[in-house]
Amino acid sequence: MKIPYSLVSCFFYAAILLTGLSCSSPAQQEESESSTPGPTLSEYFDYENEQEEYTGGIRMIPIQTPRGEFKVWTKRVGNNPKMKVLLLHGGPGATHELYECFDAYLPKEGIEYIYYDQLGSYYSDQPSDTSLWKTERFVEEVEQVRKALGLNKDNFYLLGQSWGGILAMEYALKYQDNLKGLVISNMMASIPEYNTYAHEVLAPQLPADVRAEIEAIEADEDFSNPRYMELLNKHHYTAHVLRSPLDKWPESVNRCFKHLNPEVYIHMQGYSEFGITGDATLKDWDRKADLSRITVPTLVVGSEYDTMDPEHMEWMANEVPNGRYLYCPEGSHLSQYDDQKTYFSGLIDFVKDVDAGEFGE
Repeated sequence: MKIPYSLVSCFFYAAILLTGLSCSSPAQQEESESSTPGPTLSEYFDYENEQEEYTGGIRMIPIQTPRGEFKVWTKRVGNNPKMKVLLLHGGPGATHELYECFDAYLPKEGIEYIYYDQLGSYYSDQPSDTSLWKTERFVEEVEQVRKALGLNKDNFYLLGQSWGGILAMEYALKYQDNLKGLVISNMMASIPEYNTYAHEVLAPQLPADVRAEIEAIEADEDFSNPRYMELLNKHHYTAHVLRSPLDKWPESVNRCFKHLNPEVYIHMQGYSEFGITGDATLKDWDRKADLSRITVPTLVVGSEYDTMDPEHMEWMANEVPNGRYLYCPEGSHLSQYDDQKTYFSGLIDFVKDVDAGEFGE
């Protein structure tokens, strides 16, 4: 994967900020001086306490559940009292590793972000108890994490992608008074409509013989057949999950798939990659009618080649009262990788516009 900015250039940029060097005109300097300054390099990388210095920002946060106390893994990168982005990964049962490319973009913008593995995911506790894999319980988990991290309406941005987008919407519908901004990335507001899109738009794009073979395997519920993943990898994942040959996929993405917890994933998402079916708990989830209740500034991200319908996600951005749509023309489901320039430019603009009180202007 091509990294758009080298480590050297990041430190050079930071050095310029620290030393106050500038090649701008006097008018530009006056405008810059009148704006609210961001954190210096030393302030941004201040871990605030000895424990976080010792762990490099990692905290195992205790959470209470109906089955007792467990711990979830978090890692803070940076320090900005006004802009803190908590990342909700997809799956369900995947990991924060899908977001590791954020390291190349957000630090040089002075935006703090927090990696977080939800309960059941690889770096957190992994109890084997399907009663825990409920959307409502995950919402309460996020709220406990928020409190432990000291996030509030003056600094708290919540970003969720895929299943994380569902969780972000559910959190906002219950706790949006705690939010400064919301990002719904690559997730529709209706599983039934996602199923329709998967069957009527995505499946017909497959070669006829490939589609017939996949449908036969699904009809027989022969999901352990290695041929199933072989077909999906070659014809579906590289077209709609991450638009790149498999041998070019970032190591962080491969690591995430390796660490996926199948118990959580299958219980909530099911076996099929063309919609959510069977007894999966998310199969009837639909919040279309409730989007108008989300009044916090909201960015909705949709991508041309996504597993999710980009037109539906544009509709979502218009449905929330304070919405903005970010369209990634080269992106798929993981558009933070295959359309990085668009994705991060739009995300950074959103966070900074909200912070500056310029969102919606």
